[in-house]
Amino acid sequence: MSSLKRKNAPEASSTIKPAKVHGESRPSKRTKSDKASTKNDAKANSDLKPASASTISRLKEEEPLFPRGGGSILTPLEHKQISIQAKQDVLFEQESGQGVKKSDRASKRQKKSRASKDGKSGKVVEGEETAKIESLNYKRLVKGSLVLGQVAEINPLEIILALPNNLSGHVSITAISDTLNERIAAEAAEEDEDEEDTEKDGLDLKSLFKVGQYLRAYVASTIEESTATAAKPRKRIELSLRPDLANTGLSSQDVVTNCTVMATVTSAEDHGFVLEFGLSDSDLRGFLPRKELAEDIPDSQMQPGTVILCLVTGKNANGKVAQLTTLPSKIGKVQNFASEATTINTFLPGSAVEWMVSEVANRGLIGKVMGSLDVTADLIHSGFGPNALDLESKYKVGKKYKARVICNFPAAKDPKLGISLLDHVVSLRSKQIPDNLPISTIVEQCTVTKVDPEIGLFVDVGVQGVPGFVHISRVKDGKVDMLSDSSGPFKTGSVHRGRIVGYNAIDGTFQLSFEKHILEQPFLRIEDIPIGEVVHGEVEKLMVNQEGVSGLLVRLAEGIVGFVPEMHLADVRLQHPEKKFREGVKVKARVLSIDLVKRQFKLTLKKTLVNSEAVPLKSFDEVAVGMQIPGTIVKLLPNGAIVQFYGTLRGFLPVSEMSEAYIKDPKEHFRVGQVVSVHVLNFDVEAQKLFVSCKDPSAFGLDKQNALKKLKLGDVVSAKVVQKTEDDVLVELVDSSLKAMISVWHLADRPSKCQSALKHTHVGQTLNDLVVLEKNEGRRYIALSKKPSFTKASQEGKLLTSVEEAKVGELRQGFVRNITVTAIFIQFCGQLTALLPKSKLPQEDQKKTDFGMERYQPVLVKIDSIDRDHGRIIVTSSSFEEVTDSKKSTSSTTANNIENPVDEALSSMDDIFVGKITKAKITSVKNTQLNVKLSDNLQGRVDVSQVFDTWDKISKPKSPLSSFKANSTITVRVLGVHDARNHRFLPISHRSSHSVLELSARPSDLKKETPPVLSYDKLEPGSTHLGFVNNIEKNALWVSLSPNVRGRISALEISDDVTQLEKLASSFPIGSALRVRVITVDAVKGQLDLSARSSGSSTNLTWETVKQNMVLPARIMKINERQIVVQLSDVVSSPVHLIDVSDDYSEASTLSYSKNDVIKVSVVDVDKSNKRIRLSTRPSRVLNSSLPVKDREITKASQINTGDVIRGFVKNISDKGLFVNLGGSVTAMVKISDLSDRYLKDWKDEYQVDQLVKGRVISVDPIVGHVQLSLKASIVDKDYVPLINYKDLSEGQIVTGKVRKVEEFGAFIVIEGSANVSGLCHRTEMAEKPVEDARKLYSEGDMVKAIVLKLDKQKKRINFGLKPSYFEDMDVDDSDEDDSDAGVALFDASDEEDKDDDEDMEDADVSIRIKGTDNDSDEASEDEDTEMVDKETDEVAPLDVGGFEWSTSALDKMGEVDDDAEDAGAAQKKKKRRKPQIEVDKSGDLDAFGPRTAVDYEQLLNRQPNSSALWIEYMAHQMQVSELTKAREVAERAVTTISSTEETEKLNAWIAYLNLEVRFGTDDSVDAVFKRACEVNDQQEVYQRLASIYIQEGQAGKADEIFQTLVKKFGASSPDVWYNYAHWLHAVRNKPEQARALLPRATQALPNHARFPLMTKFAALEFNSPHPNPELGRTMFEGLLATFPKRFDLWNQLLDHEDAPGADKAAVRDVFERAAKVKGLKPRAAKKWFKRWADWEAKNGDAKSRAKVSAKAAEWVRAKAEAKSSKDEEGDDDEDDE
Repeated sequence: MSSLKRKNAPEASSTIKPAKVHGESRPSKRTKSDKASTKNDAKANSDLKPASASTISRLKEEEPLFPRGGGSILTPLEHKQISIQAKQDVLFEQESGQGVKKSDRASKRQKKSRASKDGKSGKVVEGEETAKIESLNYKRLVKGSLVLGQVAEINPLEIILALPNNLSGHVSITAISDTLNERIAAEAAEEDEDEEDTEKDGLDLKSLFKVGQYLRAYVASTIEESTATAAKPRKRIELSLRPDLANTGLSSQDVVTNCTVMATVTSAEDHGFVLEFGLSDSDLRGFLPRKELAEDIPDSQMQPGTVILCLVTGKNANGKVAQLTTLPSKIGKVQNFASEATTINTFLPGSAVEWMVSEVANRGLIGKVMGSLDVTADLIHSGFGPNALDLESKYKVGKKYKARVICNFPAAKDPKLGISLLDHVVSLRSKQIPDNLPISTIVEQCTVTKVDPEIGLFVDVGVQGVPGFVHISRVKDGKVDMLSDSSGPFKTGSVHRGRIVGYNAIDGTFQLSFEKHILEQPFLRIEDIPIGEVVHGEVEKLMVNQEGVSGLLVRLAEGIVGFVPEMHLADVRLQHPEKKFREGVKVKARVLSIDLVKRQFKLTLKKTLVNSEAVPLKSFDEVAVGMQIPGTIVKLLPNGAIVQFYGTLRGFLPVSEMSEAYIKDPKEHFRVGQVVSVHVLNFDVEAQKLFVSCKDPSAFGLDKQNALKKLKLGDVVSAKVVQKTEDDVLVELVDSSLKAMISVWHLADRPSKCQSALKHTHVGQTLNDLVVLEKNEGRRYIALSKKPSFTKASQEGKLLTSVEEAKVGELRQGFVRNITVTAIFIQFCGQLTALLPKSKLPQEDQKKTDFGMERYQPVLVKIDSIDRDHGRIIVTSSSFEEVTDSKKSTSSTTANNIENPVDEALSSMDDIFVGKITKAKITSVKNTQLNVKLSDNLQGRVDVSQVFDTWDKISKPKSPLSSFKANSTITVRVLGVHDARNHRFLPISHRSSHSVLELSARPSDLKKETPPVLSYDKLEPGSTHLGFVNNIEKNALWVSLSPNVRGRISALEISDDVTQLEKLASSFPIGSALRVRVITVDAVKGQLDLSARSSGSSTNLTWETVKQNMVLPARIMKINERQIVVQLSDVVSSPVHLIDVSDDYSEASTLSYSKNDVIKVSVVDVDKSNKRIRLSTRPSRVLNSSLPVKDREITKASQINTGDVIRGFVKNISDKGLFVNLGGSVTAMVKISDLSDRYLKDWKDEYQVDQLVKGRVISVDPIVGHVQLSLKASIVDKDYVPLINYKDLSEGQIVTGKVRKVEEFGAFIVIEGSANVSGLCHRTEMAEKPVEDARKLYSEGDMVKAIVLKLDKQKKRINFGLKPSYFEDMDVDDSDEDDSDAGVALFDASDEEDKDDDEDMEDADVSIRIKGTDNDSDEASEDEDTEMVDKETDEVAPLDVGGFEWSTSALDKMGEVDDDAEDAGAAQKKKKRRKPQIEVDKSGDLDAFGPRTAVDYEQLLNRQPNSSALWIEYMAHQMQVSELTKAREVAERAVTTISSTEETEKLNAWIAYLNLEVRFGTDDSVDAVFKRACEVNDQQEVYQRLASIYIQEGQAGKADEIFQTLVKKFGASSPDVWYNYAHWLHAVRNKPEQARALLPRATQALPNHARFPLMTKFAALEFNSPHPNPELGRTMFEGLLATFPKRFDLWNQLLDHEDAPGADKAAVRDVFERAAKVKGLKPRAAKKWFKRWADWEAKNGDAKSRAKVSAKAAEWVRAKAEAKSSKDEEGDDDEDDE
């Protein structure tokens, strides 16, 4: 800002140089508009101060009037420099005779005081008063301006127009015309049409416009867009082509001959097109005759909605229609100007005008039209600048010339137009960019032809007629001081190096730059960036979305910014890409693809792609089979993956080609974004299909190579299906394991059956009788065919495999490859193709569509001629014969002969005709036809439909033809010919080698002269016929009514007896007879729907005919847990609800049925008005009404009586209670108070929808249908035991209960089996000693035994007591427990949860009483009890860290204790046991026998408090006497006593505590201990130990949860957690697939350095696990070795796994050989490797193999020595050269 202040300081003179003063004409987007101002010489000479003031910049106006501080900030030296510069400027202007340019404000002041002067200055002033020469620029293009433009670019959603003076505008697709907008809206509303249809419907702008087309546009807006990639806002001009805007100012009176209009095509007529002008004052329309349409405008472009610039040639008589033309000879002829124009509004941009020159100025021309309208031609469009014309000599003042209007200036004070005198604009010709100089080209020699000091340079680039222009801002880097045509580096005639940065078709000039950074910039635009090229750039911005970093913006050059997707940031997924890619970081990338429409391009930063030496694959033109290329997986499918290469090229990687091993799910082994090295298997350019493979082409073993060589074209093989796609079936040959492919069109002979055959082909299926159709050893490609005709031809030797085998006259089997208008191409084996000309086909076939053939149809042809030099074969149809006179007689004689006719009346073929009645002999009896012969050389057949007249004549409906016997003679009538190949019924004239006679044996046909032939068009709905089954599907039968009429019976229409539908094949075998009725018939499509049911129960079943109690067959359409939706007919369908499924609700289940099954249903109720029907599948309804019914059917509330006990299903759960469905629309309500006798805190959790409940009806209102139930057991059950209530209790009564709530002062206890009777036990009544906080003793849910101390039945208050002393005199089953705990805990052997709760409570009680090792009475009794156990010390095993056993052997001899003596009296027992304890000294036993009592352990722990082993033994000791509570106490003391410095000891104690809780505690107690252990120990270690404990305890589910948590919490830093999880899944869980799925997750989570060892371990698992997959392990090792070939630890590991017992020796040797060939192998590693190889061969090989190893070792040493010597020689040579 300092320079700005200096320049505009109040005391400072202007220092603006000529280069900074913007002139009147600046043909660039980067220019600024200035209004011209002139100044005469006298004014300039009058005073220096006014002169300097006149040169002050316009920026001066933006400065404050009184700057802060009031003084100048310029130094005296700067003042002096400015003064000197101002004087020089004034003197220069006086000498050159030009007025000084002034600012707008100075110019206005000068106009007021201007006086006429003599000389040149006077002329300039006079010219300025008439008009100013204004060039079109961004600022002068205001909304409402009209401008002539030329289509420069067409995009899907917009058109870009080139405008005068290097401007460009954008036309949106919605700103073209209203008609086109209507088409867009209509097509957007059609949801069923796809994108292809949209394009065909005409929304492709390229079909409406063409590049180079001239249009008049209306300026809709001018805006400045700020983009992320541009430093400065980008100026954008929005245009509209709508005629109502583009014809702004034009009225119907202004539309005269030779004026131009913009018009919209509204319709296309026979003789021309109707167009609209959009005039506001009239409905004037235009008509464009087709003969007036320009040749370069096709009719397809004249679609409704398109706009076009037209010339008016006249009007009709009434003036409502204007005649138009677009012929270049008329609209481009400048002489056709609007001479009849009455107003200046006629002259809009695009129109030709005649104008008179009024002044020739220094920067262009000024003139007038019609004497009043000002027009100007600027520096560019006058030709003065680009063509260096001498305007004064070419254009004379006062003369008239022709020009073309290019723009208007609506912001001008007076109307004014801009015109162009350039030839291509005047004639409206397109002047496109020359092909030899595309944009971005560097021109080595640019010669300056003209210099304009204010706007720039005009140069010659060496192209005739196309000049160049260099704007002043592009002359050089930095600021340009001054441009001069006579001096300086850029004077006229100087030569410079420049670069083309643009081209404007309207101006007809190149835009160039001389800037150094532009010349050195690698790319100027996206089109210059080559796909696949390695480029360098810097990170400009990180793109972040809700999922994190989505990609990077990388700047390659100024304005060239590419996008790197997240998957292409690196070869592996980055956890924190923002740390690696900071803004400004230099990166090396490769161009992935370019989208020119969106102006975007994508880059990749993957090292494997960037550093790849493979040639980037960009299009199918570059693809070659076998080439090895890297690609990126962009999508994973169940059957493979989509691999992206460069550009838009993508390939398909089948799952069978992903690895040598079998891969079930690609997602387990590959991930999106992964780079894979693939080689091309095959490709189809026409279909745009590319197939690639990850398999190593060099790994194709010798066995497979030999098998491929031995395989010959035409061989019949068997193969196993490994994969199916939409177009192919991938198989593996059974014998050789070679991979092959069967096209879907080669699965059957008839192309129409191929898709059906594909559906019946399954993975794993073995296909036999496959013919080798193609073989390519280089590509390892094998194509097979399953066409039966090819199999038969191969067996008969009729398959042609090469031209050499072909012989003229032979019959060969082929298939139709392609059909053209003149011929058919027949393909044989091995891509061998023959031509079947139209002339070589039978006459009747030549007239048919496609000659009666289909693509891929098998055909038998005869070889007609062979051209062996060119490998061409001409064939003829096998039925085609060239008829000659000699052949006619011979063939007629042979054809007419009949050998041994059955009917002796037959003498020749001429006796056989349609309607002929003769005799035939039955040769065989089939299910659907009788095969007969009329003679030895004449065969026929009688279809089963042509045997019987009526149903009564059929004795056995399941086998109607069983009454006929072979060799019997029957009378038949000839109907026509049956083509056995195509199964068609043909006239008699169509006999061929594939045809047999179609006959009838029906008695009615033998009597009538011309029996009627049944056809589709003669069938009527409702008519009945005899039908015979000829095919069986899962849910339908196909039935023949005649040889050429076949219909379908759906499952619902087959029979009224549903039991017959269960096994259609046995109930209706092929050939069985049915009486059928026509339902619908479509004669055009040949579709016939039939029914075999009685007329009253067919699809005629409607809502009017359905009745109650009808039993009907129904097809299941949909199944869920609540209902079965069935279809009864085409119009009737309904659900069968759960309550209507079974007679016993306990057995009711909808899931026992399957979709599409046909079942019997009974109609329970019908609501015809609402079209509702209730159906039932109860056996008592559909089978036998006498069957037992446990839950009766209810249809209305009147069937229910108060007191009934019924069952139903919960229909809904609301806040008021339950709603129970009892049947149909009968629903009962159960209030919350009637749900249960006991209190339910969360009653909604007790019930769910469709739950079966049992209740008693307590009220019924039959009128309104209200039913109320009670589910209380006291009401429903007869043997109900009433719940305990307050009145049933008494003081002193012992009860059991559950702790409902615990507060500090006490616990609230609910009595079990009571009606929610509860009371309080105060903390003073909980234990013998004072209790400060009850919450430490009990928790919610604990089971307790309590005594009622106080009872207030009126207030319903109870006080309980829990002290042990309250229960001392009672006989309790668990009295062997410590007497101090007798009244506290209640143990129930049948309830494990209650036991756990009690143990927790006991633990709380004991923790209060035990203080240390000097306890008196309690510990003494414990000692005595321990002494009674004869337990050896070594039997007490310490707790294992990962899991331990609690031994109960210490109690084996407890039976010796007299239980009765123990029960005698606790006090006496204590006294007796205390005395011997004092007298006996057993201190010596501690050292001799180890600790055996609690006291012993306490003594040892006083000495060794940090010994975890001792603490664990102590815990085990307590568990031996079933003291869980005391064991917990010991554990708590251990984890608190052991010093925190002893980390291992403390951890062992915690793990033992965890082990204790896992085995004997609850989930909550385990979780509490676990959380505490994690707080003070290594969390990962605690997690792993807990997992080990769960595994040893057999709790696999919880172990799996721990492992899942482990990999989530520590998977990013610890590879061991992944491996341990995988090893457990392999070895214990037997889930190898789940284990393999961990590896992709692990590689994404772990850092780079940790992935390699983990992948090695996973690969080893595939060899060592109980579920090995050696192939997958090899694949993983191969992938690692491909990346790290020099890692010999990998080679050794692979060898260890391969060299297993029973291993393939060839595979082991292959590993040795491949490792020995690794480049850069170190001598030490090589020595070890060859030694190991030699040792292995000594054990497993022979003398020859051992010699081979020695030879390879010697060869390696020799090669190493040669390489070293050659390297030394090169070094010596280099030294000599120096």
